[in-house]
Amino acid sequence: MHLAKLVAGQHSIAGLKSINQDYSAWHSADDTQSRLKGHVLAIADGIGSSNVSQVASKAAVNSFLQDYYATSDAWSVETSARRVMQSINAWLHGYTKQSEFRYDIEKGYVCTFSALVIKGNTAHIFHVGDARVYLLRDGVLEQLSNDHRQYAAQGKSYLSRALGMHPQLDIDYSHIPVCQGDTFILCTDGVHEYLSPGDMLQTITSAQDIDGEHSANALAETMVHKALTNGGDDNLTLQLARVQRLMTSQHKPITSELTALPLPPMLQAGDDFDGYCVVRSLHVSPRSHVYLVEDVATSQQWVLKTPSVDLSDNDEYLERFCLEEWIGRRIHNPHVLNVPPSARPKHFIYSVAEYVQGQSLRQWITDNPKPELEAVRDIIEQIAKGLQAFHRLDMLHQDIRPENIMIDLQGTVKIIDFGSTTVAGLQEVGQGCSNNELLGTALYMAPEYFLGEVGTPRSDTFSLAVLAYYMLSGRFPYHTHVAKTRTRAQQNRLIYQSVRDDNSVLPAWLDATLYKALRIDPFKRYIELSEFIYDLRSPNSDFVRKAKPPIMERNPVAFWQGIASALLISNLYFIYLYLT
Repeated sequence: MHLAKLVAGQHSIAGLKSINQDYSAWHSADDTQSRLKGHVLAIADGIGSSNVSQVASKAAVNSFLQDYYATSDAWSVETSARRVMQSINAWLHGYTKQSEFRYDIEKGYVCTFSALVIKGNTAHIFHVGDARVYLLRDGVLEQLSNDHRQYAAQGKSYLSRALGMHPQLDIDYSHIPVCQGDTFILCTDGVHEYLSPGDMLQTITSAQDIDGEHSANALAETMVHKALTNGGDDNLTLQLARVQRLMTSQHKPITSELTALPLPPMLQAGDDFDGYCVVRSLHVSPRSHVYLVEDVATSQQWVLKTPSVDLSDNDEYLERFCLEEWIGRRIHNPHVLNVPPSARPKHFIYSVAEYVQGQSLRQWITDNPKPELEAVRDIIEQIAKGLQAFHRLDMLHQDIRPENIMIDLQGTVKIIDFGSTTVAGLQEVGQGCSNNELLGTALYMAPEYFLGEVGTPRSDTFSLAVLAYYMLSGRFPYHTHVAKTRTRAQQNRLIYQSVRDDNSVLPAWLDATLYKALRIDPFKRYIELSEFIYDLRSPNSDFVRKAKPPIMERNPVAFWQGIASALLISNLYFIYLYLT
């Protein structure tokens, strides 16, 4: 894992104007926060037609810096920044609509906006408007952003995109790997229109080494005043950030402290362990030991899970084990196992979660070999609600199977295992399992995983559809063939087997619904999990039309009556022609 050591500076002046409608700020996070959220630079430029856009610029930059760091640690940089920018856009647009400028948006709370987030060894660029983002690397200056301007007759142009301009926001996003010595420049049009790329390059390369905030600020000031001297007649703002070095770190921001703890001993009924009394053993496997315990202080029962001693020297396994609890504490959904916050310091590696009294879905399937369609729908819908909680946090479960689902005594279905879950925000810093690791169960895994491709929420949809198919038929849609494929050509030869057999009472449209969710190509599946769940209960009209048998099969009497009527009319017509 790499961590960028950053030096940043900025300078902003009103120039020849009376008010500075530009605004910029940056935040270099501490070690832990920089690993999880990164370093951020943001710049905004108010539009000249508005007398209040300086308010929009300042609000946009300050809100972005504050809200971005407040987003979930599980979210990726892209998800976090996009949601914050969309929120800021909605606020600015709504504020204009409630003001005296509601009939003239260009006089309201509108501004351009660009942000740079450097997390790990990747730079993420977000851009709306006509400010610019440049990268200077190895003596070459490259523009990373595109100007959002529309050009009209007589050389006139106008801003086509900005924060607060429209109810919906179209954001340019890109990301590139960073290298030691990279310099990023963010500037408003007041600078880049009067400071050519050649002048920028010469000024930066001729400056002394940027070794601190003071020298970075001084260089930014030099470049701003050079643009002003060249004829700049607008507000002028420039930010720059130099990647001093990329440091290799083995520190895992989430799990380092936990994995440093010793492994617990083998526990027996009646043992006192870290404030818990062991009631009995619930499950033992080569990977973990699960116990029913009672909190000595509160008398509340919990499930306590400890890692297997046989895997004590497997760092990746221990990291994933510790991440399970971290993941569980961030998901609050009745269909996902509840993981409580830690009540006291731990002295060993273990996790604690709610005790679900009931049965696993595997046992339910054994007890109900031919379940009613409605019962299957109910279970699948509840699992889907749990999966949606994962997806909202930029997580993929990746291991939906009967053993990982519990049904409590009230009939509530819960996802109970997070050992294969990927977290987008943590993957960006090398924390947790990678998205293309084969950690799930082969019979339920989406085909793209076997090609080494990145999973998406559609991959979880595939697994859920396999589970629904299996519950209804006791078979798998592609038998065991998916796990044997390693090329696209092999997967294209796979043939879907209908969930219906000769004696099936399942409607044909239901089979079409399952087939769409189980397509080999993920882009041909349902875009949203909710669409699959809706079609599982409500007949999709497209599927009904395709599944509708011809009239000869549905009503052969009516079919032949129609044929006879058509022949009679035809004969009468020819007789008429003959007689006339």
